[in-house]
Amino acid sequence: MNNLFHLGPLLSTSLEMLLVLVGNAFFSNNNMSSNADLESILGLIDEGEYIGAIDQLHIELDNDQDNPDILSLLGYSYRKVLNYEDALTFYQSALRVEPEHMGANQHLGELYVETGQLDKAQSQLELLDSLSLFASSEYAQLKESIEQYRRKG
Repeated sequence: MNNLFHLGPLLSTSLEMLLVLVGNAFFSNNNMSSNADLESILGLIDEGEYIGAIDQLHIELDNDQDNPDILSLLGYSYRKVLNYEDALTFYQSALRVEPEHMGANQHLGELYVETGQLDKAQSQLELLDSLSLFASSEYAQLKESIEQYRRKG
């Protein structure tokens, strides 16, 4: 379903996440409390207000504990505040619910890049490649993160 919104690397990560989440909400009833909540949380993330987003996402999680989008956004927000342990926990939880969740797989790979675990990041990249018939934006972004890390040496 995420390939429906493949718009390439021109979009910012948060805008792309918004499109994917709104698309997922449209095609399934497994969504957050309201679009206003979603927009509010993604607005906080876009503004770099990750602690506020984490607080709101935990409220959403209380209402929908198996929502892979909420779990993935929690992982993303924790990663952005450099809390890699909690980020890993939430990415893994999202992937237990939905193993093919493109965003969770991409961002887990980026966590591995940020923590110097390139072999695991490369495995995530290969997984993303296998999940999509065409190169997805998630694949392209993780590939670029890995390449940037390698260039920096």
